Amino acid sequence: MSEQPGQDVVLFGGTGDLVMRKLLPALYHLHCDDMLGADVSIIGIARESIDTAHYREIAREHCQRFLKADFDASRWQAFEARIQYRALDALDAASFGALAECLGDVARRSQVYYLSTAPVLFTAICRHLHEHGLITPASRVVLEKPLGHDLASSREINDEVGRYFGERQIYRIDHYLGKESVQNLLALRFGNALFEPLWRREWISDVQITVAEQIGVEARAGFYDKTGALRDMVQNHLLQLLCIVAMEPPASIDADAVRDEKLKILRALRPIAEAEVPLRTVRGQYRAGASGGQPVPGYLDEPGVGAGSRTETFVALQANIDTWRWAGVPFYLRTGKRMQERLAEIVINFRAVPHSIFGKGAAPLRNNRLVITMQPEESVKLHLQAKRPGDEMQLNPVSLDLDFAESFQTRRLEAYERLLMDVMRGNLTLFVRRDEQEAAWKWVEPILSSWHKSADAPKPYTAGTWGPAASTALPGREGFHWHEEL
Repeated sequence: MSEQPGQDVVLFGGTGDLVMRKLLPALYHLHCDDMLGADVSIIGIARESIDTAHYREIAREHCQRFLKADFDASRWQAFEARIQYRALDALDAASFGALAECLGDVARRSQVYYLSTAPVLFTAICRHLHEHGLITPASRVVLEKPLGHDLASSREINDEVGRYFGERQIYRIDHYLGKESVQNLLALRFGNALFEPLWRREWISDVQITVAEQIGVEARAGFYDKTGALRDMVQNHLLQLLCIVAMEPPASIDADAVRDEKLKILRALRPIAEAEVPLRTVRGQYRAGASGGQPVPGYLDEPGVGAGSRTETFVALQANIDTWRWAGVPFYLRTGKRMQERLAEIVINFRAVPHSIFGKGAAPLRNNRLVITMQPEESVKLHLQAKRPGDEMQLNPVSLDLDFAESFQTRRLEAYERLLMDVMRGNLTLFVRRDEQEAAWKWVEPILSSWHKSADAPKPYTAGTWGPAASTALPGREGFHWHEEL
């Protein structure tokens, strides 16, 4: 579906952190790159009783801080002319009249309703939009995570939203899928003959997916203490990245062709039985330590965290995919807060050569690795062995860097820029379908249940490290090591 001439982007939670830190800067970049249609308007929605002029001042202040050198006063002036604000209580149906008045005849334009609010408000917002006649076949709704805290609550939210929006109007967002490096993983896999013959159990020993954060819970303790790392990160981000790595080649890049293949992977994940949970999963909780050279408190000392909380701030686990392509290849997933580095990467470890011809005096050969880094900088590196200069045959590891900035000399879209454009264009490829989400919950729930029943507390780890010692042992039992330990 192509972008319509007139379009309204309605940002619920319009004064919140996500809108100010990510969504408005992304829309500003799209405006500066002439990627927003001339007749695209932006409407911030929140409870605060302020007018449009005040909202624009708040938006400018925040975006100037987050955009830094990319902020241009004259371009901002043109951009903010698109912005309006309406005060609205999501639980009060009558207050939606102000939005209806602002939008006017919705049949003449299309609408993107971005719900950057607590999920408990999703149902009420959709119902009130429907009651005021603000949903048309051209309308779209974007749902931020988390969608529920288990399979039942996820289904309840999806059922309620689905009463007012069709499945092809619902965009469940996972911003990791919008990152340039993840897009390039698809291009490398399915646009080149080099990797496909090697992308299977005969040539790959293990796969590692890490999303590590240096920050703690910050101001999210009230939310995080009821959620934990498994729900917050693994059930969505890490499993989606696993699907991109492991899925079979889709027939096309069309939305359902890609999502059909991801669903097959989620359904092929081997369930982790309750007796296996202690062997195949590690949950941790950070203690006081140092981050960025500064002392930081432990999780239990963070404001808003419940006394004696058993919420995990770290998860490492081994996943197995029971298909012909991946039988016997472990996938190690890991995420945590207050870790040594801010890092998000996918590591494909290839098997060792069957025999070294370089003699006993040669250094041990290192396995080839493909490393896709998503943060702090996006890159793709292929680690190989090459001869060291000199008269002896000594091999050293080297890397081939795929430098996209140098190759293409264009600014890369940030994840939210790409995903917002896809929503506005009606492209669902990078968004999560309902059956994918439910399959992910089905796989995660037995782990949550086992942890809940266990008397064991999360394993402690010092802030500023790579997590509990038990996480090193997880791949170590099969002779593997985390990437930073190589």
